[in-house]
Amino acid sequence: MTSQKAMIAIQQTPGRQEIQQPRAELSIQQPKAEISMSTTPSKLRIDQTQAWEDMNLMHIFKRIEKFANDGHQGLMEGIARRVRQGDELMKIENKGNPIAGQAIENGFDQMKSLGIKFIPSMDAVKIHYQPSDLKIDVKVNKPRIEAEAHKPLHEYHRGNVSISMKQFSNLDINFANLYI
Repeated sequence: MTSQKAMIAIQQTPGRQEIQQPRAELSIQQPKAEISMSTTPSKLRIDQTQAWEDMNLMHIFKRIEKFANDGHQGLMEGIARRVRQGDELMKIENKGNPIAGQAIENGFDQMKSLGIKFIPSMDAVKIHYQPSDLKIDVKVNKPRIEAEAHKPLHEYHRGNVSISMKQFSNLDINFANLYI
């Protein structure tokens, strides 16, 4: 007995796929921002009136007022001194010697005090500064974006498989010495 196995042949053609993606069409525009600015001017004010007055360079009306005030103050001090001295003389019976004390007080000028005087005085010049005010308004414009997408291009070629018989099966049987 001899046998032969069946054999098949497979022939394959692979499938092929092609995909292309066209670029999208894109347009971007950015409008400029709108900026507006406004300022108020700064102000500097310098008042040196007191400095001029300290240097005895004042307006005539101010000088007249100062002399009048100094004269009035001197008058009041003189009246107060005379009232005090009159009270002391009125009470002469109390212990003490008011006449000698008043003679010394009225006979000599008071001692002048020594000291440094700054002319003009330290805070004679008045400075007032008002800074400027800056206002900035910004209007932002959004970008304009236009995009057009394209679908992908897809192409597919099918593959193929072909099957055929390469060898058929076979069975041979030989009988030897067969008696029927």
